Amino acid sequence: MKTGAINPALLASRLYTLWLTRLNIVQTINPIPVMTDMTHAQNHTDTCFECAEACERCATACLEMGDQDSQHHNMTACIKLCRDCADICTLCGRLEARGSQFMQQYMQLCADVCEACATECEKHADHHAHCKACAEACRRCAAECRAMANQM
Repeated sequence: MKTGAINPALLASRLYTLWLTRLNIVQTINPIPVMTDMTHAQNHTDTCFECAEACERCATACLEMGDQDSQHHNMTACIKLCRDCADICTLCGRLEARGSQFMQQYMQLCADVCEACATECEKHADHHAHCKACAEACRRCAAECRAMANQM
């Protein structure tokens, strides 16, 4: 290594130490709720992101199918709810990952939106595999969001 060159491992170690110090200071000044069971929290975050992905896939599939494929159903409500659900699930997962003080309220909202999306997708689940997969993911996410919100 050249004289005066920066050692990447040492730099990463120092940045990590600095970040932990800042995090400790911020937590001391403005404590926010942090999940004590990180495994459960990680599972919930994963569930939120999986639901968001299922909703995005469902909305895209609905947009791409023609009148014949849609079985002449109006898929507008399905697409709108899938987009809303994907957005709130992604946001809920991100807020939980950072330990937001608003997690409980967002989890309750996420559960409500997931249930509405699941109800709409279930109307089309017999005809469209993507709607069935989306409804199942939404039901899982709604149940987990409610459980997490009730624990707080």
